Amino acid sequence: MKKLLSVVLSGLLIFAAGGCGAKQDTTGADNDKKTIVVGATAVPHAEILEQVKPILAKKGYTLEIKVFTDYVAPNTAVQDGELDANFFQHIPYLTKFNQEKKTDLDYTVKVHIEPMGVYSQKIKNLKDIKDGDTIAIPNDPTNGSRALKLLEKNGVIKLKAADLVTKLDITENKKNIKITELDAAQLPKVLGDVDAAVINTNYALQGNLNPLKDAIALEAKDSPYANVLAVKKENKDKPYIKALSEALNSPEIKKFIEDKYKGSIIPAF
Repeated sequence: MKKLLSVVLSGLLIFAAGGCGAKQDTTGADNDKKTIVVGATAVPHAEILEQVKPILAKKGYTLEIKVFTDYVAPNTAVQDGELDANFFQHIPYLTKFNQEKKTDLDYTVKVHIEPMGVYSQKIKNLKDIKDGDTIAIPNDPTNGSRALKLLEKNGVIKLKAADLVTKLDITENKKNIKITELDAAQLPKVLGDVDAAVINTNYALQGNLNPLKDAIALEAKDSPYANVLAVKKENKDKPYIKALSEALNSPEIKKFIEDKYKGSIIPAF
């Protein structure tokens, strides 16, 4: 009986040790996975990430890029663990998203700045805007606020002093401009239906608009809206995220941004 009990106990110890070993291996794999899945909007984010692939390959990582056409799903997918990271948004948008959706996302590095611009097929200067004209802006809070402040800077309207504003915060509108809020991705498509539209650079580029040539007004190059690599806070210091962050801030990527976009998109590192 004693011998039998000894054998059973030995077996249990071996099983337990094997279980612990398996768990540690899984955790190790998760801490430094070799395939990194990143969500991005098509232009310029996915284009930039394509240039990151060979840099990561030298370090033993494979980069898989999933393209999104909206500003909500990429964050939700990172929070749910479907993506390891995303690259499409600036810091104010990420902060607001966390507050509204109760998510736990953070960023690792700033990559580039996309100056927001005003575009029109009907006027060549915002001074030519007429009484009752319509200007379309993004319908998300941070980019909508950003668009309104650009219009204020160019003398179209005046706003209440606040970090985040909406069209309800307009304090002066001498030309009775109508502000229409639309999904950011749709703005280039409705340009012929409105008198002007304030468009994010990524969607302007997708709509074959050149910010430096086609915008009738453009944000200053010192804009605080740097686009970042976003991750779940708990994953921020994992080796594969660090490798991805370093690759996005590499000299090769800086040169690519400068050569490819020629000032319409500016490196933020």
